Amino acid sequence: MSSKGHKVEEPWQGFHGPNLGVAIELYEEYSKNPEAVEEDLRELFEIWGPPPSESQSQNQTTPDSGVSATSPNTVMMFVNAVKLADMIRRKGHLVSDINPIFKNEKNNHLLELDQYDLTEEFLKQVPVDMICPNAPAHVKNGLDAINHLKNVYTKTITFEFNHVHDMEEREWLMKMVESGMYLPNLTKQQQLNLLSRLTQVEGFEKFIHRTFVGQKRFSIEGLDMLVPMLDEAVREVVHEGTQNVLIGMAHRGRLNVLAHTLSKPYKMIFSEFLHAPSKGLDPSEGSGINGWTGDVKYHLGADRQIKEENTAEATVSLANNPSHLEFVSPIVEGYARAAQEVRTSKGFPEQTVSKAYSVLIHGDAAFPGQGIVTETLNLSRLKGYQTGGSLHIIANNNIGFTTETYDSRSTTYASDPAKGFEIPIIHVNADDPEACLAAIHIAVQYRKRFKKDFLIDLIGYRRFGHNEMDEPAVTQPSTYNLIRKHPTVRAIYANKLKEASVIEQTYGEELDKATQDSLQVQYDDVIANKSNHSKEMSPPDYVVNGLPKVKTSVPFDTLKEINEELLKWPESFSANTKLEKILKRRLQSFDEDGKIDWALAETLAFAAILHDGTPIRLTGQDSERGTFAHRHLVLHDRNSDEVHTPLQTFEKANASFAVYNSPLSEQAVVGFEYGYNVQAPETLVLWEAQFGDFANGAQVIFDQWVSAGRAKWGQKSGLVVLLPHGYEGQGPEHSSGRVERFLVLAAENNWTIANCTSAAQYFHILRRQAKILEKDAVRPLIIMTPKSLLRNQVVASTHVEFTEGEFKPVFEQEGLGNKTDKVERIVLCSGKVAIDLADRVSKKTDQNWDWLHIARVEELYPFPKKPIRAMFARFSNLKEITWVQEEPKNMGAWPYIESRIREITPEGVSLSYIGRTHRSSPAEGDPVAHKKEQERIVTESLTRKQ
Repeated sequence: MSSKGHKVEEPWQGFHGPNLGVAIELYEEYSKNPEAVEEDLRELFEIWGPPPSESQSQNQTTPDSGVSATSPNTVMMFVNAVKLADMIRRKGHLVSDINPIFKNEKNNHLLELDQYDLTEEFLKQVPVDMICPNAPAHVKNGLDAINHLKNVYTKTITFEFNHVHDMEEREWLMKMVESGMYLPNLTKQQQLNLLSRLTQVEGFEKFIHRTFVGQKRFSIEGLDMLVPMLDEAVREVVHEGTQNVLIGMAHRGRLNVLAHTLSKPYKMIFSEFLHAPSKGLDPSEGSGINGWTGDVKYHLGADRQIKEENTAEATVSLANNPSHLEFVSPIVEGYARAAQEVRTSKGFPEQTVSKAYSVLIHGDAAFPGQGIVTETLNLSRLKGYQTGGSLHIIANNNIGFTTETYDSRSTTYASDPAKGFEIPIIHVNADDPEACLAAIHIAVQYRKRFKKDFLIDLIGYRRFGHNEMDEPAVTQPSTYNLIRKHPTVRAIYANKLKEASVIEQTYGEELDKATQDSLQVQYDDVIANKSNHSKEMSPPDYVVNGLPKVKTSVPFDTLKEINEELLKWPESFSANTKLEKILKRRLQSFDEDGKIDWALAETLAFAAILHDGTPIRLTGQDSERGTFAHRHLVLHDRNSDEVHTPLQTFEKANASFAVYNSPLSEQAVVGFEYGYNVQAPETLVLWEAQFGDFANGAQVIFDQWVSAGRAKWGQKSGLVVLLPHGYEGQGPEHSSGRVERFLVLAAENNWTIANCTSAAQYFHILRRQAKILEKDAVRPLIIMTPKSLLRNQVVASTHVEFTEGEFKPVFEQEGLGNKTDKVERIVLCSGKVAIDLADRVSKKTDQNWDWLHIARVEELYPFPKKPIRAMFARFSNLKEITWVQEEPKNMGAWPYIESRIREITPEGVSLSYIGRTHRSSPAEGDPVAHKKEQERIVTESLTRKQ
């Protein structure tokens, strides 16, 4: 930039690359209104001169004709040269050669010189630095620079970085790309290895296609380079010290990735196709790796250990994945976060992002089509969920089952949703192996430097139908006419190496034959050793037998000390005045007549669990404070907004404590927490819904992973789910945690479902869950938690119940004064309605309640049959058993529990239901109607039959 009175030798002086582009934009603004720019720029632009008129622009001259470099015509030509360079960077992808089947012929005029009133002669006079300051040494002038940029941005690999707002990142990306630093310089041996890998990838698919005719495999063919790309990503990050590479992908190409990236033996895959495991090759034998019901072969995951010379030991894992495409993405991110953290000391877990690297492989129809993708991308920069950058690869075969791109997305590219998160994007032709490896290299280096996500759009095709029983020509006849004539990437690369004299004429064919021969030998061996073993489809004994007995009580002195320590804050910290008074009242909870409410019980449970050395992670919308302003695990200084989390400075803690407010997402966050828990089984991981109803936003995760992951894949989880539940007249979306949905999925001791009605019960069930986390019998825990009851003293418990008690699956109400020979009705209930009944009974002190007994079923699943049967047997004059609930008759626990109660109901005793009638909506919207219904339910439950 100039100062007044200084001579400017060249109009671009002081500017280069992107900075010059900015100056040009300002120059155009100046030409319309000089006062619109700053004084220093006006001085410079006065030297540049005004833009030429239309007549002048038609008769532009060049510097070699003797016109001054600062003449208006010449300045505008320089401006146009920079505009062209910028257009190549921004729009080169639109005219690039990135589709193996359909050549890009649209928009070719975009980058022609005459579109910018430029000539080759003029460009030869333009300095390289003005056009491309990062150009390699062979670029000598402006024309070379333009051609170089075209070569960089319009060939088989192209880039979209313009949406990346951070200038340091964008300049680094441009430098890597335009200097050629990202390009691989493969040795002859590396080229031979790449050809060999492609031969293995293609050969495996060909062999299965020929041997198992018509069986589904979701072949990789058309995107064969995905496997060598994963090889390269694993090699680079493990070489840098990464200990865990965690991969998530759907079906397409999964068997090939298992066979090659995960080194799953061909024999094992052949055994799965034969539906009869070969002896010694069933991964589930004796280990439960695949659970007891199992899953289809293209859903299964695997682990591979890497231990090479000069490389730290590492694990590569492919996550199990059902037929729900992208939903594995947040789960893998949870794996990665857990693998990056150390949780063995108090405070926040210590995170080292280089320890784990997540790779998410997406479908081109699914990436823009499934909202879970965007939810997962949104997690990438949040403090509770970031993993230091993931590699996203779109396995782009330009079709979704039978649906064309114009029917499946509203964007130019499948990758476009990533732009909203400023994720750099590379589009690469899957038929150019070396360009594909170059894409991986720049992605890994970007993550290493900036700790952010990167996306590669691997554009290929699908050689066969969606699955191998599908005929794609029925819906895409012309496309498949082209595909069937198109050579494979192995053949293309072999031919390239022949032309470069890297291999002999017949080398590729010989390599292919050797691969087929090897596969045939291994297949024959499987056939020869085929087993007729029929796999046991029942859960193992340690699951069937239920939870182990553990001690959950805590000595009085220990709990009292914990409570006092948590209320000692730094002298410099000033909490909200009203909140401070409320929290300080907790000091009275251990007095002789003191009570411990729900929030304090939870805090004490967490503290005792941390004291035992078990880490804790709690997330959810507003979980730091609690949706109902009850928890207050994170305190905010009223003067400075600084925060203090007592459980993180707790001196007696022997493990980390993390609590985060989650984004407004259920599906991705629950998936993340489930993945975190699977990867870190020693950690008590809790997710809390803002209201229990919102769990339905994560239904796929509950259906496919949390409830069934153990049976399908042997994948253990101790995830705790907190669902605020109870009818308080807040309408249909703030009442029900939909317990019926979890009960429908309950079988084979797959999880525990509880609805606790006392602070001590909540304390003990959390403690029990923490103590069984790493035991074989561990399972998820679903808790219907209270809302209005959080401050109700009826729910609060005495300290004795914490120091001497345990969790009771059935909680019998005291104070009714009944005798075993007088009781005629037993009311069974669960949750808040039990407190409504207790409250009514306590107010009717003038009534005789000898005829009534009330019991709360605190653990709905597994159903506590033995204690309930024993309770029934105590009452000799029993006439009726009534199940009482707030929820409609077709919801809540009744549809699940009726048959179980009926099975143990004594002969001659009736079983009835009291509650709302069948409804399509879970609750009334009118608070007056709600109160009327609640009154009816309570009154009917407590009215003796005449």
